[in-house]
Amino acid sequence: HLMSLGLARITVDLTGTRSENAAAQRVAARVLRVTRGEWVRGRGWDQNDWPQTVFPNRRTLDGTAPENPVYLVRVDGHAAWVNSRALQLAGITRTTADPPGGRIVRDTRGEPTGVLVDEAMTLVSAKLPPLSDREAAEALNLAVRECLSYGLTTVHDMGITDWDLGLYKRAIDEGNFPLRVYAAIDGTSPLWDSFRANGRIIGYGSNHLTVRALKLYMDGALGSRGAALTEPYSDDPGNRGLTMMSEHSLIGIAREAVQAGFQVCVHAIGDRGNKLVLDAYQEVLSSGRFSDARLRVEHAQVLDPEDIPRFHELGVVPSMQPTHCTSDMYWAEARLGPQRILGAYAWRSLRETGALIPGGSDFPVESPNPLFGIYAAVTRRDQAGMPRSASDVREHFQLSREGVVDARQFDDGWYASQKLSRIEAVRMFTNWGAWAGFEEHLKGSLEAGKLADFVVLSDDIFRVPEDSLFRITVERTVVGGKEAYSLKP
Repeated sequence: HLMSLGLARITVDLTGTRSENAAAQRVAARVLRVTRGEWVRGRGWDQNDWPQTVFPNRRTLDGTAPENPVYLVRVDGHAAWVNSRALQLAGITRTTADPPGGRIVRDTRGEPTGVLVDEAMTLVSAKLPPLSDREAAEALNLAVRECLSYGLTTVHDMGITDWDLGLYKRAIDEGNFPLRVYAAIDGTSPLWDSFRANGRIIGYGSNHLTVRALKLYMDGALGSRGAALTEPYSDDPGNRGLTMMSEHSLIGIAREAVQAGFQVCVHAIGDRGNKLVLDAYQEVLSSGRFSDARLRVEHAQVLDPEDIPRFHELGVVPSMQPTHCTSDMYWAEARLGPQRILGAYAWRSLRETGALIPGGSDFPVESPNPLFGIYAAVTRRDQAGMPRSASDVREHFQLSREGVVDARQFDDGWYASQKLSRIEAVRMFTNWGAWAGFEEHLKGSLEAGKLADFVVLSDDIFRVPEDSLFRITVERTVVGGKEAYSLKP
């Protein structure tokens, strides 16, 4: 999410905050720099990293920003934490109904707590003022430069709007966009109506921009308990998560998109969400008219074991993010229980069916650094080296009440049997990624006739010890034969 990364860099960064109060203090520092009544935005909080792993409350923000409306997006982008002033401006009270596909979190008296999940976020985000041209240009420039510094030459940008598209084309036309973007249009944006009528953009600006995909959402996220599960959450009985659209609606939109020559990319995290998407894709593909649609499931995090073979059988692409696994593993088992967790982040199980798995980061949910993703895919450990044994899991991980830790699963990483080989992990971020965007003829490998997009690394990615993979640095990034980034000034 290129512009979301840029916005995160020009607003309050809550990444890594270790408590609700610590997050609020960063807001307080920003309030001192803005005018009275001006909106304060931020992103990156994660209650799972706090001593009390519960959603925050508007009153904490009220104490630091009583007169400035505050809108803070959770790390996964699927919940927002706001203060009372923001709720007031949006007209949200105890009588406000939950919107379809969303939830207004409430206290025991029915009062809004200040946390809005998924579609409920739009009740407040619709009130945010647009960025100025200067702010937008700064955000885009920061995002592009950061991606290049990590060796990214192409990003698959999920969910662009007409505003994003205008920024990208303007920067390309001005010769100020040394990155390539394969873009998927936000399915709720009016931009989709335009592209549906007028067709795709392929290779705009010497292959710097392609728009030939559609991004949709089936469910929410696991961290905010919005991912759609078949059975209730193990740590939240009665809650099976949220669905953003029906299977019937997805079938109609996906069929229309594929007929127009567009790839469909649907966000699905829970086992119920993934099953609904696979069922819809199966219906769309059943006509036999679309031989190479490469329909994608973005994330495919929690799968019913019966659905794992269906990806390869249907030709559906599981687009996955390895660092989601090593970020979520501390609390994922508490959400899912000891049986469902066996189908979570199931890279090896998918590979054994023949599926190719393009890799990403979902930035700014995770760091854009692909070397972090390669390390996570190979080790199933975080950068502190956790876990190495069952004792690590028992001591530091949140387990469900019925959880039984099998030591064999953690001798060398979290559910280590699902690890990928080093060459598979590199392919996730190179030629499998290019193939997932119908661009394998242009990029993804160093071959005569392809674009001269490559990086120079500080170490040999195939020879360093695996626990050093994430320490590799990018010394140069070359896009189209021109140096776009250099570690040395």
